[in-house]
Parts: sequence; structure tokens; C-alpha cells
Amino acid sequence: MTDPVLLGADVGTSGLKLVALDGAGVVVAEAERGYAHDRPEPGRAEIDVAVWRTALDATLAEVVAALDGRPVRALGLSGQMHGTVLVDATGRPVRPAVLWPDARAAAELDRWRVLPDGERAALANPLVAGMTGPVLAWLVAHEPEAVARAAAVLLPKDALRVDLVPGGGLVTDRSDASATQLWDVVADDWSRAATAAAGVPGDLLPDVRPGTEVVGTTPIAGAEVPVVVGGADTPLALLAAGTTAGLQVNLGTGAQVLRPGAAPRPVVDPVAHTYADVTDGWYAMAALQNGGSAWAWVRGVLGLSWAELFEAAAAAGPGAGGVLFRPFLTGERGGVAGPDDRGGWAGLSAGTTRADLARAAVEGVAFAVGAAARSLDARGEAEHVVLTGGGGRTPVVRQVLADVLGRPVRHLPLRSASAIGAAVLAARGVGADVEPRRPAGPLVEPRPDPRLAEAARRWADRSR
Repeated sequence: MTDPVLLGADVGTSGLKLVALDGAGVVVAEAERGYAHDRPEPGRAEIDVAVWRTALDATLAEVVAALDGRPVRALGLSGQMHGTVLVDATGRPVRPAVLWPDARAAAELDRWRVLPDGERAALANPLVAGMTGPVLAWLVAHEPEAVARAAAVLLPKDALRVDLVPGGGLVTDRSDASATQLWDVVADDWSRAATAAAGVPGDLLPDVRPGTEVVGTTPIAGAEVPVVVGGADTPLALLAAGTTAGLQVNLGTGAQVLRPGAAPRPVVDPVAHTYADVTDGWYAMAALQNGGSAWAWVRGVLGLSWAELFEAAAAAGPGAGGVLFRPFLTGERGGVAGPDDRGGWAGLSAGTTRADLARAAVEGVAFAVGAAARSLDARGEAEHVVLTGGGGRTPVVRQVLADVLGRPVRHLPLRSASAIGAAVLAARGVGADVEPRRPAGPLVEPRPDPRLAEAARRWADRSR
């Protein structure tokens, strides 16, 4: 076959995924490379930007070989949100990237808290230390020499794109810009008040371009391939799933509960986030830092493989024999839990089994997702909840989520929804109209159980 394909790459927190999408929206090749970020001190999260390029080159080699000569029409990029990458005028990083789990800028949030109510309300987002704005404020105060060498601050996917297309400009897109804590959602532009309060030089902020805009080309398989600006991973997952109403739950390392079609409005102390999507709209999001990452910790503590963890959870009854699990091992953004909250099991007895502990872990993450969904006030907006992400691949997880949410759940088994969304953006950038295939799983109906209801009540009491 010689029909061209569209490539989409997702620069994730724990790995990079690359997909090739044909004109019918079918994934014809995909590859993934994992990596770990650095923790130079407690509460910090950094990575050498070169790690992302190495992962992309490795996945490109694998995917191009699988394409067997099929040409590549365009490349789009998706990236983890909120990262902070200081680059010089050539696009080279002046220090490692700071990632969203980083908590060093907690004290800098006071700069946002003292803004006049009108200016703060226009940001319409909870204050989170790991977002780009607070991290920038910390860097201005603690690493002024790095800031002085920088020409711009970019988001992760932008830093990789500049490495691919050196002359493509130091730019970002609206979906990433709106999640920096420096964006006025009412004016739909950079907030001068927040930028000034943070002490951030205004000329560090990148130009904001449409995600579909072609910024240049990069060589792939012997041809110069157009590269588009791209977008943030969460709204690109919405685009790939085709969710335009109701709720979508993306369950991966963390968890995001998404409600598309939100209307931006000023709020001084919001519980949920309001971010721009990759078109011209907005979505509301309640985010959890601890999703699949909490299960990974449980798996290690219990000495179980992933399959064994979920088999044990499925073997235990609803309510986990009275055991509760709070998954907040690294704290939370607020709303469901706070930055200083921590995780652990409670309600243990002499009769507690390893299966009970595994079941409680699955239920605990589901309870947190349920609390996040309630914060969006999205009751009755759709017949079922769309579930994406690797955490939704297991039947016991899908069933527990349906039971906790009290609504049917349908899993979309897309290996990387964000990478697929990036490929769709790439297609639009070169004038193609590609609709991804969405092989939906079965509809999982909720099964009310008084034991689970009682566990949910006790879990909520502990969270107050």
C-alpha cells in the first residue's frame, strides 16, 4: 500500500507513544518507549529534554519500518500539560524541564492569592504548584541566571517540536497556554496581572498559534514531513474519543474527569479547571495526580504482577471486607484532596486478605474519580461515561467505576488517545479530514451493592 499516513506523537510523563493513522482513521502502526523522570530532591520532578527526542527517534524507526514504504503526510505532537521548559533563542534548553508533579513552587502560589479578586477570578483555575506559572516564579527567584539565558518558556511538546523544526518558532498553542496559571480565560489571552505578580518577564511567554498550523518540516524516512503546532494531551484525548457531551474519564498514571462544552467564566476559588480545547471551545476538568500510579505502588508493596493485582481485586467482594484505601500518595491538587494529604489503607483486621487490599486499592481510586465527577456537577448529562486510558483495560476496573459513578461505562480501547488526537490535528493542518476509528468496548452497567455504598460513605467521611 502507498496511501500516506498521519503520525501523532504523545510526549507523556512516563513514556512517548507514536501512532500512524491511515486515511480511514485506522491505526496501522504504533510504538512506545518508556522513560523515568529525575527526582533531584524530594518533591521535585525534572527531565533532560533530550530523553524525549531519543524516545521519538526510537519509535519513529520502529513505525517507519512497519509502514513498509508508505509515505508520511504530516506529524502532530501531543504533550503532558503544565511543564516548564526554558529555552534560548535557538530553542535549546538552558536547564532540565520541570514537570507537573513538581511541588517546589508551593510558596509561590501566594503571589496568585494576593491578586485582586477580579484578576484572580479571570484565571478561573485552582492554584497548583506544578503549573508553569508558579514554577517560573520559583525559577525567577532561585535560578535567575537560567531565566536570564532564556528567550522563551515552552511546554513539553513545544520543546520537542523546536528540536525537530529548529526554524519553527518559539510558540505554543491555546490548549497548553490555558493550563499555565498565566492565562485569562475571560479574555482568552495571557494574563498581564498574573505574569506581573509572578515576576515573569513578559517576553518569555511564547506566541500562541492554532494547533493545526504547520510550522515547518522535519526529515522522516527520506522525505520532508510537515509538522503542526500540536496540542495538550488531555483535550487531544477528547478529540480522539469524539466526546462532545457528558463525561470522559481518562485513567492512566493520574486520572482526569472531563466535561467538554464548558463555558469560561470568572471564578475566584474554583474547584475544577477550565481549559481551552484544541478547537475553539473549552472543557472542564477535575484532575487527580494519583490514579494508576497508586496501583503501581500497591502492586509493588503486595508483590503482585499487574494481572495478579486485578485478579485479586476481582476475587474480593464489594467493600473490600471493610478495608478502605486512599490513593493520595503524592498529595493532590485540591478539591478531592489537598497537597499535604497522603495515602494508605484503613480498616484492617486480623481477617484482612491480600485480595481485600487489592480490591480496596481499585475502589479507592474509583471513589476519588467519583468525587472528582461530582465536583463537575455533570449529573444526567449523558447516557454513559466514556473511559479511556490504560487503567480502563481491566474488567474489574470498568465494573467498579460503573458501580461508583452509578452510570454505565463504555471503554474505548485506544492505546494512546492523545497520540491519535495529535495525528488528527496533523491531518487538519494539511487539509485532510480524518475521523479516527473508535472500537468501543461493551457497555458496563452499574450493579448497586450496599457493601460498596457503605464503603463509599466511609471513604467520603475520611476525606472531609
